Amino acid sequence: MKIIKTVCHRDCPDTCFMDVTVDQGKIIATRGSTENPVTGGFLCPRGNGDPQRVYSQNRVLDPHVKAGFGASEPFSRVSWDVALSTVSDRIQATLDTHGKESLLLYDYPGNTGFLAWHFAKRLWSALGATTSDYTLCSSSGHAGIGLHYGLSYGLQLEDMAASRVILFWGNNARVSASHIWAMARHARKNRKAILVCVDPRKSPTAEAADIWIQPRPGSDVALCYGIARYLIEKGGVDQGFIGRWTTGFPVYAEKAMEWTPERVEQVSGVPGHRVTQIGELLMTHRPAAFMIGLGLQKSMQGAEAARAVALLPALLGLHRGFQYSNSRGQTIDYPTLNGGGLSGHPGKVVSQVAIGERLAAGGFKFVYVLGSNPAMTLPDQSAVRCGLDRKDVFVVVHDPHWSETALRADVVLPAPTYLEKRDVTISDHHPFSRLSEKAIEPLGDSRHEIWVMQQLARQLGLTADWLYEDPWAALEKTLAQTYRKGGLENILSGEVLEVKLRPNDVYQTPSGKIEFAASVSPAGATPLPVQQPLPPADSRLILLNSSTAKYTHSQFTDVYGPIPQVVWVNPEDAANRSIEENDRVAVFNELGTVTLHAKVTAKVPAGTLWAPRPLIGLNGVPLNALVPGLAQKIGDGPIFNSVRVKIEAAGRLSESDPSGHSRTIKEKQRV
Repeated sequence: MKIIKTVCHRDCPDTCFMDVTVDQGKIIATRGSTENPVTGGFLCPRGNGDPQRVYSQNRVLDPHVKAGFGASEPFSRVSWDVALSTVSDRIQATLDTHGKESLLLYDYPGNTGFLAWHFAKRLWSALGATTSDYTLCSSSGHAGIGLHYGLSYGLQLEDMAASRVILFWGNNARVSASHIWAMARHARKNRKAILVCVDPRKSPTAEAADIWIQPRPGSDVALCYGIARYLIEKGGVDQGFIGRWTTGFPVYAEKAMEWTPERVEQVSGVPGHRVTQIGELLMTHRPAAFMIGLGLQKSMQGAEAARAVALLPALLGLHRGFQYSNSRGQTIDYPTLNGGGLSGHPGKVVSQVAIGERLAAGGFKFVYVLGSNPAMTLPDQSAVRCGLDRKDVFVVVHDPHWSETALRADVVLPAPTYLEKRDVTISDHHPFSRLSEKAIEPLGDSRHEIWVMQQLARQLGLTADWLYEDPWAALEKTLAQTYRKGGLENILSGEVLEVKLRPNDVYQTPSGKIEFAASVSPAGATPLPVQQPLPPADSRLILLNSSTAKYTHSQFTDVYGPIPQVVWVNPEDAANRSIEENDRVAVFNELGTVTLHAKVTAKVPAGTLWAPRPLIGLNGVPLNALVPGLAQKIGDGPIFNSVRVKIEAAGRLSESDPSGHSRTIKEKQRV
């Protein structure tokens, strides 16, 4: 029995160090490593469930090719030679007939490893394939904050731990970043820090916080201006800091003064005394840390909300006194690692949020899916699935598990999980990094992403040296400027290094300062944050959605069962529609209908629903079928939390989706 030191590669802020117990080549258990001061000592349910996921009956263990077209067609097991020839022949035929823009690489961080994800993209860089703009997760927040700070990186977690007020704004850290939440609790216990949660829903974080502020969905800018007005009126603004480190404050202050307590309450629903409470806390308990959640910016008002929250710590004299994601403050040479800076002919980049429409229209003839499950996670699911199912679209999925996308593919290639390969990954939130060692040999006939990439490159006759470069040599160059001290050779020797960030008192704006009024605004943006009009009160409700503790996006249903098929309904809305606890209800709009069980609760305000992301309804329709493929004006991010729907008692609805989605994973066994 031995202990293997590794790092979790899931798309999560915590990026935990993990110790894996292995006996006779099999994983017995996982536990949190104490080498990381942020994530030491415990794992979340996903980390604890990883052994079950590695040995899941849902693993892809051999290459499979579909016998015919259509989502319901059976698969046949084939050799790697047959699978690679099938894929390479189709790539070449697509290039010859339709050109490189008709090749789509659809990738995302199902595995965040530098080698498994980024280096493996070199083939597609060499081919000049179309890629997405990767805007699904956090781009609008980055863009909004960047208008005022240049780059959107912020405080380190050690700064949060030293703060006297910690505000989780649109951030359910207790579920989505459990180690960061543990640090905040420690600060409350040992430093008397006050924990504040700003969220329309009474989330687990809101329940455990000292203060819960409940604004209406989409009204965060109004609340921010209300807090700013209080600080300005009461002398809580650090004028020395404002004079030295910022520009545009007078015009910002003028706008803030328009937001009287009455106006703030009218728009946000937050009473004036609650605004006063937060303002007083910020004035009397310094410093403060503003922990901005990614969910905050996944709405029509998302970029505006993120930029408005990020400006509040500047009023208090804090350099970047927020944390959103620190990825923009790191120095990592991604264009060299993924080949985008080596090919000399970059491919076309398309909107990730709106990709469903392009798929449905047949804009791509070959789709290669890596580290993602677009048939669950993208908006406009009807269009996405229609596009993947087209007879003139050839879909290849390289994945460890039979995902909903894999079931719709023409070729499915088995990939090792992150516990079956050696790699390096880095957190967007904490600075600690170590080698992610391979715990066990790959199961079945699964092959590394790099091996597949290079085999396909050879079959396509590609000769560029950088396609076949030693991946660890490439990674050494990529990370040359990443760490405070040391480099990849130290990581490979087993050391724990700290990732360096750009200085917090350096601002990449035209003025070199924090710009309360942005001097450069893209199309659709204004110099100051804007509270956009909220939708009118009518029979439609706002549908919020967010992650739950046992799942990372669509992963872990094979371990913990289906994502709960429930929707939270306020008692007032339920009574008006004759909906009772556990009733079967239809949640619908012009895009589709999802059937769920109702949970009647005051944890959501009237006019608002909440459901776990990204569930599949009782009728087999995914929740994201209700989300349009519309992008925000700033940052091109999605609008998951601005979806307007109706809800009513479901009655007798069909249990199957006409699109065929109600097929089960068991269909993979028909070979």
